[in-house]
Amino acid sequence: MLLDQTLKRWFENKEGKDSNLKSLAKSISWRICGTIDTIVISYLITGQLHLAVSIGSIEVVTKIILYYLHERVWEKLA
Repeated sequence: MLLDQTLKRWFENKEGKDSNLKSLAKSISWRICGTIDTIVISYLITGQLHLAVSIGSIEVVTKIILYYLHERVWEKLA
Protein backbone atom coordinates (compact mmCIF):
# COMPACT_ATOMS: atom_id res chain seq x y z
CA MET A 1 0.00 0.00 0.00
CA LEU A 2 2.82 2.41 0.84
CA LEU A 3 4.66 1.58 -2.39
CA ASP A 4 1.46 2.18 -4.34
CA GLN A 5 1.18 5.74 -3.06
CA THR A 6 4.85 6.44 -3.77
CA LEU A 7 4.54 5.19 -7.35
CA LYS A 8 1.35 7.18 -7.82
CA ARG A 9 3.16 10.37 -6.80
CA TRP A 10 5.96 9.61 -9.26
CA PHE A 11 3.65 8.78 -12.15
CA GLU A 12 0.81 11.27 -11.73
CA ASN A 13 0.77 15.00 -11.12
CA LYS A 14 -1.58 16.79 -8.71
CA GLU A 15 -4.39 16.84 -11.28
CA GLY A 16 -4.14 13.05 -11.75
CA LYS A 17 -2.54 13.31 -15.20
CA ASP A 18 0.48 11.33 -16.36
CA SER A 19 3.78 12.76 -15.16
CA ASN A 20 6.82 13.32 -17.35
CA LEU A 21 8.46 10.29 -15.70
CA LYS A 22 5.52 8.04 -16.56
CA SER A 23 5.55 9.24 -20.17
CA LEU A 24 9.26 8.51 -20.35
CA ALA A 25 8.85 5.02 -18.85
CA LYS A 26 6.03 4.25 -21.31
CA SER A 27 8.16 5.54 -24.17
CA ILE A 28 11.06 3.28 -23.28
CA SER A 29 8.99 0.14 -22.71
CA TRP A 30 7.09 0.66 -25.96
CA ARG A 31 10.32 1.17 -27.90
CA ILE A 32 11.78 -2.07 -26.57
CA CYS A 33 8.79 -3.90 -28.07
CA GLY A 34 8.94 -1.85 -31.27
CA THR A 35 12.67 -2.33 -31.73
CA ILE A 36 12.43 -6.09 -31.35
CA ASP A 37 9.72 -6.01 -34.02
CA THR A 38 11.88 -3.84 -36.31
CA ILE A 39 14.89 -6.15 -35.90
CA VAL A 40 12.81 -9.26 -36.68
CA ILE A 41 11.20 -7.69 -39.76
CA SER A 42 14.55 -6.31 -40.97
CA TYR A 43 16.13 -9.74 -40.56
CA LEU A 44 13.29 -11.44 -42.45
CA ILE A 45 13.66 -8.95 -45.32
CA THR A 46 17.48 -8.75 -45.49
CA GLY A 47 18.54 -12.12 -44.09
CA GLN A 48 21.42 -10.31 -42.37
CA LEU A 49 21.40 -10.14 -38.58
CA HIS A 50 24.09 -7.43 -38.44
CA LEU A 51 22.09 -5.16 -40.75
CA ALA A 52 18.85 -5.85 -38.85
CA VAL A 53 20.44 -4.93 -35.50
CA SER A 54 21.94 -1.79 -37.06
CA ILE A 55 18.53 -0.68 -38.31
CA GLY A 56 16.95 -1.44 -34.93
CA SER A 57 19.61 0.44 -32.98
CA ILE A 58 19.14 3.60 -35.04
CA GLU A 59 15.37 3.65 -34.88
CA VAL A 60 15.17 3.01 -31.14
CA VAL A 61 16.70 6.37 -30.24
CA THR A 62 14.70 8.47 -32.69
CA LYS A 63 11.40 6.81 -31.85
CA ILE A 64 11.82 7.17 -28.08
CA ILE A 65 12.17 10.91 -28.57
CA LEU A 66 9.23 11.11 -30.98
CA TYR A 67 6.95 9.03 -28.74
CA TYR A 68 7.82 11.06 -25.65
CA LEU A 69 6.96 14.30 -27.46
CA HIS A 70 3.77 12.71 -28.78
CA GLU A 71 2.73 11.69 -25.24
CA ARG A 72 3.36 15.16 -23.83
CA VAL A 73 1.29 16.83 -26.57
CA TRP A 74 -1.61 14.45 -25.92
CA GLU A 75 -1.34 15.01 -22.17
CA LYS A 76 -1.62 18.78 -22.67
CA LEU A 77 -4.69 18.30 -24.87
CA ALA A 78 -6.50 16.08 -22.36
